[in-house]
Amino acid sequence: MAHLFIFGLGYSAKRIASMARERGLSVSATGSAGDVDFADRDAVRAELAKATHVLSSVPPEEGGDPVLEAYGDALGGEWLGYLSSTGVYGDARGAWVDESAVVVGKGGGTGRRTARSACDAQWLARGARVFRLPGIYGPGRSAIERVREDKAHLIDLPKQVFSRVHVEDIASAVIAALDAPPGAYNIADDLPASQNEVIEEACRLIGVRPPPLQSLDEAGLSPAARAFYAENRRVANGKAKRMLRWQPQYPTYREGLRGLLSGIGGGT
Repeated sequence: MAHLFIFGLGYSAKRIASMARERGLSVSATGSAGDVDFADRDAVRAELAKATHVLSSVPPEEGGDPVLEAYGDALGGEWLGYLSSTGVYGDARGAWVDESAVVVGKGGGTGRRTARSACDAQWLARGARVFRLPGIYGPGRSAIERVREDKAHLIDLPKQVFSRVHVEDIASAVIAALDAPPGAYNIADDLPASQNEVIEEACRLIGVRPPPLQSLDEAGLSPAARAFYAENRRVANGKAKRMLRWQPQYPTYREGLRGLLSGIGGGT
């Protein structure tokens, strides 16, 4: 039986694990929700020895990739996958980026790679399927919750645009790639849009008045939230559609939010 071993059973990886089991794979994983202790080197290496597929969703640390540093020597010729970020493309000033775009990371100019960019490159060099993900949303993590919790903002940045992806579509893309060649794949929806449009749609669906338009300073956002607005790009998903024969179940935020509101859209 094909066996998938996951490093880091987090939000997206839980849905991937569930879908993999539905497809007949056995699954084990590290992480607080997993069944294997990352620090137990013997147990992890035993899992890697029997795994036909290995996926890492562990984010980089300042010193590098925790998985590669601890177990890189135990990763052999099996299928490798890595959940990366479209942040490796940096600020494209609203332009479209595909997998041929220069990887510069969030650190600035060409040649300066952040930890994420470096880890992305290391997994590619090992022959992994690297899934570059934009903003992730899904059950319990969407504009609907932010509006209901009075945490939503409309920011006065008229030219700002982002791509996003539903967690269900991440899982289906990873499953579709189980038989795909190595390489980078952008996994994003079909309609990049401003965050304001998404918040306004969530308000419309719930039936509440949108929050007031504010500047970044007026909104009092955290440094991490402000950094989110510092980049502007549209992510092209054509390669994933061609190579993986993948189609997003939620091609825009509109279908995604409606599905979440009606209680469909995958579980975690």
